[in-house]
Amino acid sequence: MRTDTRTFDDRRSAGIELAQAVLKLQLQSPAIVLGLPRGGVPVAYEVAQALHIPLDVMIVRKVGMPTQPELAIGAVASGGITVRDPPAAVLGITDDRFEQLAQVERAELERRERSYRGGLPPLELEGKCVVLVDDGIATGATMLAALLAARKARAASVIVAAPVASVQAAASMDAEADQTVILTTPRNLYAIGQFYRNFEQLADEDVRELLARAQRAA
Repeated sequence: MRTDTRTFDDRRSAGIELAQAVLKLQLQSPAIVLGLPRGGVPVAYEVAQALHIPLDVMIVRKVGMPTQPELAIGAVASGGITVRDPPAAVLGITDDRFEQLAQVERAELERRERSYRGGLPPLELEGKCVVLVDDGIATGATMLAALLAARKARAASVIVAAPVASVQAAASMDAEADQTVILTTPRNLYAIGQFYRNFEQLADEDVRELLARAQRAA
């Protein structure tokens, strides 16, 4: 589903709207919604509530360009998944340097696993329909790492859902995922926050609270 470029009030309102689009897919059972922390979790919470299916997190960390951290040159995800964007070599990032940067993000990934999931066993995705949700997809490296992690965990199908994505990232997700749900694909996407009136930073506690709230509702 694609519409003209627009903005959302906040992550919650974007999630409510995204949920209505995902509902139309009539997902196979069993299904699970996985939010990409931190920003994707409030969006994923609304999707999971609307679909009445479990919510959890897929931990993914962007590997950023050293001189421009917001520019993704790859990503790492739960399950030992590493994605390296081809532009990394073009930008002069050697294999050794990329691995150094990736190792830093893996350490943070492990910390977040412990923080968000509270020592729970690894996600069990085999045979499930997995809905991966983020608040936006810029380069696509982070979401691609999450998608590959879900595939490695033997998910039956993988759906990528986000309120906004760049044209290039949307095309990449269309090629890799079983289905995609993206509400708007602006031609000029410089930062996800452009498309939210309220795009406040989230803390680990915000993620834990949403996960706990979803468990209580279940």
